[in-house]
Amino acid sequence: MKTYLSDDKLAYFRKRLLELKAETEKLSSQSTNKSPNDSIQELSDYGNHPADVGTEQFEQERDAGMELVHKERLQAIDEALERIDNKTYGMSVVSQKPIPEERLDAIPTAKTLVEEE
Repeated sequence: MKTYLSDDKLAYFRKRLLELKAETEKLSSQSTNKSPNDSIQELSDYGNHPADVGTEQFEQERDAGMELVHKERLQAIDEALERIDNKTYGMSVVSQKPIPEERLDAIPTAKTLVEEE
């Protein structure tokens, strides 16, 4: 089933998705993988307090989790852009029913109705 959205609305959502993609890519590039000693500027673990190393490991794990979130978000954006190209954006991938514009405004990557999640 083809979208119920006008070409102007599709262009509007494409622009929003591209802005969201650029923002997410920027956030993703800011998170870098560091060794546990990078933030404390040490060459070895010798002489470091265990709490310092533990804190750095926690931060690395948090950064890895955020990188995964960014990767998943980018994938959802690319899928939404593909649905725009296929003229199926705004239609539920489950029921083929129209997704309300209010939902698309709030979550431009939405691919299902609220009740289908």
